[in-house]
Amino acid sequence: MSENFSDFIKTFEKTLKSVFYDRADVNKFSLNRNVPFLVMRELFANAPLSVAIPEKFGGRGVKVKECLGLLSAASYESLSLSLTFGINIALFLEPVAKYAIEAVKGDIFKRFLEKQQMGGLMITEPDFGSDALGMQTYNTKENGIYHIKGTKHWQGLTGIADFWLITSRHKNENGNLSRDIDFFICDVTKDKQKIIVEEYFDNLGLYMIPYGRNKLNLQIPEAYKLVPESTGIKMMLDILHRSRMQFPGMGMGFIKRMLDEALKQCKNRIVGGKNLLALDQIQFQISKIQSSYTICSAMCFTSSSKSGIENNLALDGIEANSMKATITDLMHESAQTLVQLSGAKGYRLSHIGGRGIVDSRPFKIFEGSNEMLYTQISEMIIKLMKRQKELNLFKFLETFDLTAQSAEYFKKDINFSIGQNLSQRKLVDLGKALARIISAGFVLNIAEKGFRKDLIDNCLTNLKQDISVLINSFNFNNEVSAIEDYQENSSWFQFV
Repeated sequence: MSENFSDFIKTFEKTLKSVFYDRADVNKFSLNRNVPFLVMRELFANAPLSVAIPEKFGGRGVKVKECLGLLSAASYESLSLSLTFGINIALFLEPVAKYAIEAVKGDIFKRFLEKQQMGGLMITEPDFGSDALGMQTYNTKENGIYHIKGTKHWQGLTGIADFWLITSRHKNENGNLSRDIDFFICDVTKDKQKIIVEEYFDNLGLYMIPYGRNKLNLQIPEAYKLVPESTGIKMMLDILHRSRMQFPGMGMGFIKRMLDEALKQCKNRIVGGKNLLALDQIQFQISKIQSSYTICSAMCFTSSSKSGIENNLALDGIEANSMKATITDLMHESAQTLVQLSGAKGYRLSHIGGRGIVDSRPFKIFEGSNEMLYTQISEMIIKLMKRQKELNLFKFLETFDLTAQSAEYFKKDINFSIGQNLSQRKLVDLGKALARIISAGFVLNIAEKGFRKDLIDNCLTNLKQDISVLINSFNFNNEVSAIEDYQENSSWFQFV
């Protein structure tokens, strides 16, 4: 793969234009469930997934910059396609490149390059969603063969992936499950490795990607077990954190598309003799999407230098969670804004904005719901503050590596001490603010490299406003709870 990346991505973009516009209407095409074989064959014809395959196996070298560039190019046209690539890259190819033994890599990578095959990751179970450590899928070993049994669900590419990374816990002779996690490479084309799809889900959005419930009763040779650097749990964290740090690649093209469509709509839509851009509120709404574009650009810049497979990201939860939660919030907000600016025509699944709302919404849920990730960010930061015996938020953040450069911008709002025993709702509010302060640090870093100054200035101003609102919410005393038996004396009709 000696082709210059610029030429490589241009060829890929031409293929996207051919498939999505010359041969079919992408707005209608994206509403079909699953992708026709001939379409998928053309999209994979020039081996786009070679960006995530090492050079020694014929790939482009697993350069994060190129992986994110491919994800961005795809998401400008189709978020479903970009997620398909993201699943293959971050949740299969990169883990295999890093953790599989050399003897099994060659054939796998060759089939990706020459036979357009795909791979995914199975972690989530029906009774254990975010609680991955409680999974009940188990493995036992006999004569060099691992027997794996269990049920997995909501795996993207269900029924069409050729390979799967499957997580399970070892069951000992007493029937107890290990606390650690094992990863296995499953090749569904092999005997005794076929996965039974018990049900396909009617997922809301991302129609091109099949999801479902998978029954596992597999026999996998020992050579196809991933080899962790320390423990399986740390390997899982490394894989998930790397994936979360590469979410900005999928967000980049998508947000740029929302921005381009919003600008086009507001330039061409005439109201009262002027276009929509003449309205102050429209200027503000467009600036919010542009701020999201700037934040996402900064995240891609940061990820390109940090999330390569040569680095272990198991301990980078604060940074990874901040990237994933913030950028997926911004993706959904950008789609919502475009629909609002587009009026009635935006409220259609065949419109890029309407489809963007339902396609971007699950990004805030999978790989850890954003509320959970924001809670974890707060808990990790507070733990570090207590360890340093510094409870003043500003004083801690001005010395913390991820916020040292950005904390001063928000001193007015964050110069207070954190109390004890915060409720979860407070942890979520605080986590949102912390994630955006961290994101401001990414923005300042890319500013130093010469990124466009007016975009940087507008972005920082919008972040100041967002963080001020979040801190005010955090400080507001709201302890209301749900009323389960609310029906009594609550019907307006009886009072008229």
